[in-house]
Amino acid sequence: MTNFAVIYYSSTGNVHQLAETAAAAGEKAGAQVRLRRAAELFPPDTVAATPAWAEHLAATASVPEAALEDLEWADALLFGTPTRFGLPAAQLKRYLDTTVGLSLAGSLSGKVVSSFTSSSGTHSGQESTLLALNNTFYHWGSLIVPAGSVDPVLSAPANGNPYGVSSVSGNRPGNVGPDNLAAIEVLARRVIGVAAALERGAAPAR
Repeated sequence: MTNFAVIYYSSTGNVHQLAETAAAAGEKAGAQVRLRRAAELFPPDTVAATPAWAEHLAATASVPEAALEDLEWADALLFGTPTRFGLPAAQLKRYLDTTVGLSLAGSLSGKVVSSFTSSSGTHSGQESTLLALNNTFYHWGSLIVPAGSVDPVLSAPANGNPYGVSSVSGNRPGNVGPDNLAAIEVLARRVIGVAAALERGAAPAR
C-alpha cells in the first residue's frame, strides 16, 4: 500500500480545501494518507488583524503539524501553498528548510512529489511558485510528477496549469471551484499511481 502525505500551508482556507480534497482522493485510491499542515510563524496579533486568517487557524487546529517523520514515512508527497510574490509561503518554506539532514542522507531520494497553489488573481505567480517548490525537490533527488494535460479537467479555464494544480481565490476565503477540486483529485491519483508503479518495480537508485 502506498503511503501518501499531503503537506500544506493555508492562511484563509483555499489551499486547505484543496489539501483535504487531495487527501480524500488518496484514500479513495487505496493509499494510507496523512494530512499535515505547516506551523504558523506569524504572531497572534498579526493573525488576529485578519479575521478570516484567525478563524481558519482556529478551525484547523486539530490538523497535525508536519514533521520530518512524515517525509520519511511517505512514498508519495503533495505540497500545497498560497502564492506569495510568486514564491511559496514562508510557513511551508521554513518546513522545507528543515529537511537538509534528510536530503543529505538520501532519505528523500526517489520520493514521488508534486504540488499545488492558490493565488488572488490569474497572473499572480502560480507557475513560479510551483517551479520554486521544484527547486527543493531537485535537491532531494525526488521524482517530480507534473499535472500536465492528462485529463480534460486540467485544461478547464479555471485550471490550465501544467506544472501543478492551482486555483484563483479572488481574495475570498474558501473560494475553490469544482474544476479546481476535480484537478487536485486527478493530481493526487497520478502521484499515487506513479509511486505504486515504482513500488511494483525496482526501487530507484539512491
